[in-house]
Amino acid sequence: MKKTITYIFAVLMTAIGISAQTVDQNGNVVDTTAIYGERADSLDAAVFTSRQAGNYLSKVKEVRTEVISAAGLCKMACCNLAESFENSASVTVGYSDAVTGARQIRLLGLSGVYTQMLDENRPVMRGLSAPFGLSYVPGQWLESIQIAKGASSVINGVESMTGQINMEHRKPTDEKPLFLNAAVMSDTKMDFNIASSLQMGYKWSTVILGHVSGNIKPHDMNQDGFLDEPKMLQFNLANRWLYQADNGVQVRFGVRALQDSRLGGQMLMGKDGRHVFYNKDTYTPVPSTGQIDPWGSDILNRSVNGYLKVGIPLNEDNSQNIAFVGDYSYQDMDSYFGSTKYVADQHSLFGNLLYQNVISDAHKFTLGMSATYDRYMEDFRRLVALQDASFDGITQMAVGGVFGEYTYHAGEKFSAITGLRADWYKRSGTKITGRFSPRVTLKYMPIEEIVIRANGGRGVRYSTPLIDNIGVFSTGKAFKGAYNDHILEDAWTFGGNITYYMPFGASSNTYLSFDYFRTQFVQQMIVDYEHFANTIDFYALNGERSYTDNYQVDFSIDPVERFNITATFRYTNAKIELAGQGLVEKPMTSRFKGVLNLQYATNLNKWIFDFTASANGSCRVYNFMKDLKDADGNLLYKNGRTPVYPLLYAQVTRRFKGWDVYAGVENITNFRQKDVILGSIKDANGFVDPRQASFDASCIWGPLMGIKAHIGFRFTLWKTV
Repeated sequence: MKKTITYIFAVLMTAIGISAQTVDQNGNVVDTTAIYGERADSLDAAVFTSRQAGNYLSKVKEVRTEVISAAGLCKMACCNLAESFENSASVTVGYSDAVTGARQIRLLGLSGVYTQMLDENRPVMRGLSAPFGLSYVPGQWLESIQIAKGASSVINGVESMTGQINMEHRKPTDEKPLFLNAAVMSDTKMDFNIASSLQMGYKWSTVILGHVSGNIKPHDMNQDGFLDEPKMLQFNLANRWLYQADNGVQVRFGVRALQDSRLGGQMLMGKDGRHVFYNKDTYTPVPSTGQIDPWGSDILNRSVNGYLKVGIPLNEDNSQNIAFVGDYSYQDMDSYFGSTKYVADQHSLFGNLLYQNVISDAHKFTLGMSATYDRYMEDFRRLVALQDASFDGITQMAVGGVFGEYTYHAGEKFSAITGLRADWYKRSGTKITGRFSPRVTLKYMPIEEIVIRANGGRGVRYSTPLIDNIGVFSTGKAFKGAYNDHILEDAWTFGGNITYYMPFGASSNTYLSFDYFRTQFVQQMIVDYEHFANTIDFYALNGERSYTDNYQVDFSIDPVERFNITATFRYTNAKIELAGQGLVEKPMTSRFKGVLNLQYATNLNKWIFDFTASANGSCRVYNFMKDLKDADGNLLYKNGRTPVYPLLYAQVTRRFKGWDVYAGVENITNFRQKDVILGSIKDANGFVDPRQASFDASCIWGPLMGIKAHIGFRFTLWKTV
């Protein structure tokens, strides 16, 4: 199968096609997730016709939705999706560990596995693709990102517990035959993107998207003997197609393939920056050195994805239509973490059949059925100081369900969306389990300047403990408990938002917004670093308490023309009941984040200046970290908490006809987390010996890289008539 995937990838690198929508003629972001009931046809194309703010709250959506527009994606280098949220306090992005480069997001104070990632109405980044999936979406492939908080629609399933993040890609209908983007970082990371949208008459159009990125020289800025980021090389290619028939039928389909290799871990003694990798047949470090059992990570990810979306109008005005969304993906992951092997592949199928009837301007309903199937093949071996464990085999998980959703609009003042799903869950070796998942969304505008929203509902998902918490591989700790189990996690989320659009400033983009959301788990997979010494314990919540309260305030104003100020503050109260401790603050979860973004553009946008400052709050560290000291004998974590730290970013863009040239600096304060490799002992030559049970590279709460500069360009060739 691996040879087949490699062959397919090579073929796809020569030619391939996908598509979607982004912004309507009024400057509003169109929601191709089809979850907010604003469109009669979720497959209609749209055209960008006006300049937008980089980040803003959508006024028209029923669910509290933050939009990062195309302008927002250009505020920093934004090499990939993981680097696109620095201007947002809603989403926090951090590293899973100090060696593999895996990134994870947090929304409403919870891990990104509880956030449903959507690619234009299709659930993505599930299972094996989740740990590195954020790095596999180039920022310059996107036209916008929508962050919807809380429980929203039931149409795409109920895996979303804290919200949904929907990505809008460049369109086949864009009149841009060629777009090029290239950037280089001071740490030698390079990034190149190409996009070409072609229209072949009225009916057919396509967009081809290509991406290559990697770094030339690995770094060890903190001199701990481990690479700060792995040596990486990624190839990524996608092709999206759109067919529009004369009778209104729309067909969208596309394919995508990628390969990503990552080599990290210890710098080998006397090898001038060479790193450890593994002979996959003999399972031994290569090359052989005098260094005792060097620790390295060697990860190869390959995937192929294909999808089909069909929209069929059933009458002339398209008030009745049916739609089908189908998706297949294959993910192959060969990974080695020190003396741990995890080799796995995943086949995933998703199908969604919908019927929509717009009875009138006030009433609309959607009925449908959907199914999701995942097949995992896993080969796992872990040989550490306290454990020699292994398993291999096939796990199959399937979900099938039916759903209905009703939308009511009372003019522009009030709207309500109520939905209900009935799903049946089946996993290898278990009986079929049924779940009913209700959801409701309300929006009320007592006056034009005030918008009040509320939503709530149930979320259910299968856990994949090792992949959901990939950082556990970068430790010497033994695994205990249900680390090979896939329990059904079950949670309820309720919350709301009030936004006041103020009648001053140089634009209508002046608002003050407050929102509150609470997520409470009925069942959850707990990954406990504190129950046993040098052990990670996996167990189900089973009736104990786990909840998160999230508060956020947003303010935006254009005091003068072309000058925008956006300020956001988020506070999180996360509690969990751990074995032997009772109810405690959830460890390694930041209490707050504040973001200030300033953007100024000169006349005709010839020069654009961006500055972002963020203050990142403290978090409770694991109990075994409380007594850690630095080289001078001072406690690293006073009162058992991490320090509050700032991050500063700045970028200047000069625009020419068809060209943008930009340069910027990230992490201007040069703040880095100290002692990211914990609990290890150095040998006589001063090298870390990772064989110890206390070895841990997964306790990450801050930046791993210091100050970085970047420079790049964007070129757009517009279609001529």
